[in-house]
Amino acid sequence: MTDTHAHLDFLEPEELAEAAAHLPKLRAVLTLGVDPGRWEKTLSLAQGNVYAAVGLHPTSAHLLSPEVEEALRHYARSERVRAIGETGLDYYWTPETRAAQLKALDFQAALAEALGLPLVLHVRSKDGKAEEDLAAWLLLHRPKRAVLHAFSGHPALEAAGLEVGAYFSFAGPLTYRKNAALREAAARLPEDRLLVETDTPFLPPEPFRGKRNRPHYVRFTLEKLAEARGLPFAEAEALTDRNARVCFGWP
Repeated sequence: MTDTHAHLDFLEPEELAEAAAHLPKLRAVLTLGVDPGRWEKTLSLAQGNVYAAVGLHPTSAHLLSPEVEEALRHYARSERVRAIGETGLDYYWTPETRAAQLKALDFQAALAEALGLPLVLHVRSKDGKAEEDLAAWLLLHRPKRAVLHAFSGHPALEAAGLEVGAYFSFAGPLTYRKNAALREAAARLPEDRLLVETDTPFLPPEPFRGKRNRPHYVRFTLEKLAEARGLPFAEAEALTDRNARVCFGWP
């Protein structure tokens, strides 16, 4: 199993110890540092089968400056970094910073392109406008390797993602009873574009809703993905492990 999106730096010490005890069950984990104050800690956690991504979350896009750009370039060249992000558009929490979010997204996309790294994309809004804007951005900029983190099933984003060959990463919401349409999307997307994640400590899968997530809980999302596609668990595990390895370039 592979958890392609976690925030280990958000875990309390006892939670981190628990997560570490379960790491042998996982082929790899990608932990993402999402603002300048978290990059150093994120890189310190990227050991063994844990790899790192560094970026500026859209809710922190207002922090972008020449100094932050230079720092991100520096951290992005670290040996353990396998992606840039998460970046993208968030109109749920910070709709007023749309222009800053687009500027930060453009910068991080260019950095990912320059370093030959995948770009991890976040999107959230109340009315689907951010999803529509990100879909338009994808079709305009066509990044070589993009990951739609915690894919929600939005039709325009699905169409744009397919057009540019993006990866679709499914998190805990795939297991929620009400999300039949999301499971239908998981069933029809190309098998070589599928990833699973936890977004630890957020978005826990169904057995743990209301609690804080852990990387090894990715099993529950993977089980639901296998069920949606009519696959044995081992086959779904193998294909998502393979996709993650191709996308992020770890052994």
